[in-house]
Amino acid sequence: MQIEERHLTTIETRGGTLLAAIRAGDGQAICVFKSGFARDELTDVDGFTIEATRSIGSGLVVVGRAEGGVIPLPLRGGEQAPVLAQATGLFEGLNTVVAFRGVESAEVIGDWLGYYQRHHGLEAALIVDRLAPGPSSFPRALPEVDGIKRVVVLTLDVPTGHADRGAEVLPFLAPDAPGKDRMQPPEPDPWRAPFAEIVLYELLRHLWLGTARGVLNLDPSDLLPPGNVFDIAEGAPHGVAVLDGRRAYPWALRPGQAAHFRDHVCHRFDGRPSNPRWCIAPRTARPDVIWRMLRIIGVPGEKSPVLPYWRCMALRHPTENVAEIVPKAALVEEAGLRALVAGFGGPEARRPPAAKARVESRTNRTGIVTTMKNEGPFILEWLAYHRAIGVEQFLVFTNDCTDGTDTLLDLLERKGLVRRRENPFRETGGRPQHAALQAADADAAVQALDWVVCMDVDEFINIHVGDGTLEALYGVVPEANMISMTWRLFGNAGIDAFADAFVTRQFTRCAPEFIRKPHQAWGFKTLARNTGVFRKLGVHRPKGLRPQLVGALNWVNGSGRAMPLTAYRSAWRSTQDTYGYDLVTLNHYAVRSAESFLVKRDRGRVNHVERDQGLNYWFRMNNNAEEDLSIQARLPAAQAEFDRLMADPEIAAAHGACVAAHRAKIAELLGTPKYAAFYEEITGDRMGRLSRMHRHFGANVFLQGPDCLPDDVLAHAGEERFFFRGPPVSG
Repeated sequence: MQIEERHLTTIETRGGTLLAAIRAGDGQAICVFKSGFARDELTDVDGFTIEATRSIGSGLVVVGRAEGGVIPLPLRGGEQAPVLAQATGLFEGLNTVVAFRGVESAEVIGDWLGYYQRHHGLEAALIVDRLAPGPSSFPRALPEVDGIKRVVVLTLDVPTGHADRGAEVLPFLAPDAPGKDRMQPPEPDPWRAPFAEIVLYELLRHLWLGTARGVLNLDPSDLLPPGNVFDIAEGAPHGVAVLDGRRAYPWALRPGQAAHFRDHVCHRFDGRPSNPRWCIAPRTARPDVIWRMLRIIGVPGEKSPVLPYWRCMALRHPTENVAEIVPKAALVEEAGLRALVAGFGGPEARRPPAAKARVESRTNRTGIVTTMKNEGPFILEWLAYHRAIGVEQFLVFTNDCTDGTDTLLDLLERKGLVRRRENPFRETGGRPQHAALQAADADAAVQALDWVVCMDVDEFINIHVGDGTLEALYGVVPEANMISMTWRLFGNAGIDAFADAFVTRQFTRCAPEFIRKPHQAWGFKTLARNTGVFRKLGVHRPKGLRPQLVGALNWVNGSGRAMPLTAYRSAWRSTQDTYGYDLVTLNHYAVRSAESFLVKRDRGRVNHVERDQGLNYWFRMNNNAEEDLSIQARLPAAQAEFDRLMADPEIAAAHGACVAAHRAKIAELLGTPKYAAFYEEITGDRMGRLSRMHRHFGANVFLQGPDCLPDDVLAHAGEERFFFRGPPVSG
């Protein structure tokens, strides 16, 4: 195996950096300029006539005619640039790989070359060493690989990474690294930053690679399954095979040892193909195609064969802790990947096998876990409604109630209708809702349920199929074991005063079904079967997915359509692709009347306890654009159950006490200047009109609140094409 070191010496000009000038025959010369070159500096000069220019990435390729062996550059008063002769004989007729080395060791690259020689007939390699110039033992350390005829290691005297980005090898810069939004951006390191000089591919093509039998464009961390890719490219209609990568990860790394291919036995169950690359047969492909990092320009993609490959991420982002570069809760093993890396020998850490999912019962006993604080007047309607549609159990956690909520719930518990528990959030140090769910996870009665949903007393399950019961819903999606119900935000419908009447009858105006902003508009809550696929309850859906059991999950949206894999780990809201209301909606009465909202604001939030439910919250959640009466068909049954409960004198008295306490609190708050002024503002004409205009506003408006809206936007209510994005949000 012949190993050759080459160095590319660039030339600094007034307009930027000339990477190389290449003699291409018949007096033609090709000048390749680094990104950032000032294109307007180029002009024809004596001895060099420009024939064509092309931007590639941020670089520039200039084709012209040169007299003799020099190009007189017009950028520095006639300074002459040496013209490099094409060294086409280096790789002529050879199956060649071109790779950009970051941190991979000589041992890893040697093993990598051996793999491609054995399984793809590789004969030569051009390895661009991207590290800063200096003494390096890398070329001399490369092991001998049988069957490889030539390896050229190329270094440059200029960096090839993005000038303003940090080193790509840093673990938290890995594409799947968790918590990147909480990290400080690293210092710029263009020698090790993600590759930016795409124009280098054209330089290498014209200088050396254009006469190779085939050129495979992959990095030393990439594994293409066996099957001669060079033959495939040469036999393709346009001489190109498209390579589509997925990311592979170790489950764990061997203590004290660097990662190797053999460690990469897992992938993200929700990962998507990415990192496109290619293999080209230069003699078969058209001469006018352009080589870029991700694709060959000028080749119809639909006619090229597509081959999958694996990118071994712990080689690109060295770490001792795999969780730094990928959420381990997303990792699953794949037999094909394990078989692929087994050829590299040595042990690998296996993911422990997960317990099997529990066998689903044939019954549909459903329970609700909820948290409450000072919700007394609204409990009975909510309880009656959900009992009427088939909910059998209610576990309620309360804290710091002053309006009779606890008294009413304790009475209902004695009568076998609910179970109330003190919220343990102070003992755990967590937020009230999260502490309650943690306690519910250990509750034997919750564990025994078939279906569980975590929801609030201002949310009503509105089923649109059959007789409107849960049994009807389960019957139309019999294979589902998770059903996410997208919110529809209901506003105050112009009702300012509190009335002791059904919330579901009073407030019939809401947001349109298709409304992407504010982002809360498409939040969802999830009916979930107790199958053991997830470890614990969550506010919007179960959490802690056991990825090895992902095949047992059948999760649908409110229209019965399958949720995508990308939603399985962390989704809490629907998107344009996943929202649906055909089977079930979650009616969300977040504000109720203006008077009741004063009490809600004074009470504080159950989850985001540090956030004020002030004007911005009212603006976001008070949606009155459309009327929706679909839930009204379910109210006779709910009313009958409510009347049955109220026929009990004790329950009626406890409910009445809650209503009286609520009215007294409203009067107390309206007696203070702060709340009186707030009430005047939310019941004013401006806020009422804005509550019907949400579809006209962008995300910035909801982030900053109604004060960012000029009054003249009110004149555009109802206009189909009017849209106000709002001012930019500062840091």
